[in-house]
Amino acid sequence: MTILNRRMAKSLYNKINEVERKLERANIAEFMRLLHKPARLIYLNFLGGLARGFGIAIGLTIIASLFLVVLTRLAELNLPVIGEFIANLVRIVNQNLKYYY
Repeated sequence: MTILNRRMAKSLYNKINEVERKLERANIAEFMRLLHKPARLIYLNFLGGLARGFGIAIGLTIIASLFLVVLTRLAELNLPVIGEFIANLVRIVNQNLKYYY
């Protein structure tokens, strides 16, 4: 075997090892097992959707409440035009909240 062939063989061996490590990191085997069990795939996607929906609902609630607090504070400052607009907006929101509860 010549030196050139040895270098090529070593380079090929290193590339194969690199591809093997990348496939291990990508977790291809687990993905293939998941594809062979569609019920489990549906179940995991359903749970993921529930978690995302719950997270969006909680996050939106927190952001909306912080927004209302800021609007209330601005209305308390009695700024001429903005204060009146914000006061009306907060009043409408509070009336709707009383209506639902």
